[in-house]
Amino acid sequence: MLPALETAELPADAIEVGRIADAWGIKGWFKVLPHSAQPEALFSSKRWFLQAPGASANGAFRLAIREAKEHSDCIVATSDDVPDRNAAEALRGARVFVPRSSFPTAGDDEYYWVDLIGLSVVNREGVVLGAVRELLATGPQTTLVLTAEEDGKAIERMVPFVSVFVDKVDLPGRLITVDWQPEY
Repeated sequence: MLPALETAELPADAIEVGRIADAWGIKGWFKVLPHSAQPEALFSSKRWFLQAPGASANGAFRLAIREAKEHSDCIVATSDDVPDRNAAEALRGARVFVPRSSFPTAGDDEYYWVDLIGLSVVNREGVVLGAVRELLATGPQTTLVLTAEEDGKAIERMVPFVSVFVDKVDLPGRLITVDWQPEY
């Protein structure tokens, strides 16, 4: 059960960016496990939306964040609405959402993974290779995981998301052009 927080609707552009793991210390701080290795969205937004595990989209709460910082392999945060350890423990398992509009602006040739999901991928010859289902961090590079249907069967392709293979990312056009062949 979440502490007495202000109920709110999730913004239309809400993106899930992590979940609350546990309380941290005795003064109401809590640990957040981010879904990204680079959790800038958690730092740039001072307004988080929480959903209890298993709650419907209407079961959201607004949480004003006073401070969030990196700590070891997680993020720790505090809010005036979470005064002590007991209140922080009550947040355990809550999903954390922030509005996409509060994400920091990506630099040139930088993309948020969430913006790439669903984009069509074609090669230089115009052959449709599939749509981005997810991205994988594979150590030195990120890999696009594509799904497509060929001859009535669902297939999966993986394309390294590196400049040697990716010619262009057109977010408004919802298209990624790559130097990749279907049989690779």
